[in-house]
Amino acid sequence: MKHKKNPAYQARAELMQEIEKLQQALETANSNFENVCDPDLIDSYIYEINALSFRYKYLLRQVEKIRA
Repeated sequence: MKHKKNPAYQARAELMQEIEKLQQALETANSNFENVCDPDLIDSYIYEINALSFRYKYLLRQVEKIRA
């Protein structure tokens, strides 16, 4: 139970939850990208995938900072 009161543990747990949500969003965006034909939608999903990927990388770096 000590971990739940530890601010670093809580921050890491919140980051991990956010990372899980991003993984699901990336899967959805990739699936949608694979199933559209309209050029505007294709561009839209490319931008969405890129944005989600950058946020994912950022959160992974934040998790690493907490571990250090």
